[in-house]
Amino acid sequence: MLKTVHGPALPGILPHGVPYMLRPGLAKKVTIHLNEDTSAGHDFLYNEIFAFLRERGVSGATLIRPQAGFGAHHRLHAADGEGAEREHLPVRIEFIETNAAAEQLLPSLCELVTDGLIEAHETTILKSAVREEPA
Repeated sequence: MLKTVHGPALPGILPHGVPYMLRPGLAKKVTIHLNEDTSAGHDFLYNEIFAFLRERGVSGATLIRPQAGFGAHHRLHAADGEGAEREHLPVRIEFIETNAAAEQLLPSLCELVTDGLIEAHETTILKSAVREEPA
């Protein structure tokens, strides 16, 4: 079942559920660094950003939960820590998209991120392959 795209459609981006692969060539990798417990309008911020990317038809994204990290305050936050050390654990969302699509997404992402860091790097896709699922 296809999910409709909420918000502006991106050039070359299809709704969630429609197979879409990036082609080899230049692209942009975007990484969003957040705290796991940062809240947003209706959910935790990382969930809202992940949903935003799916709704906008991004070709794929990964949510990563590092074991430990520290930010601007230099306080260690670790999954195996005790007390306050276990709070504010880091999460990272990464995706690779065409330069045009990434540039179109970045202003909205910057508005969504109220506590965290967004970075973007030029990258080159060397190969993109998806195994066909049996019918």
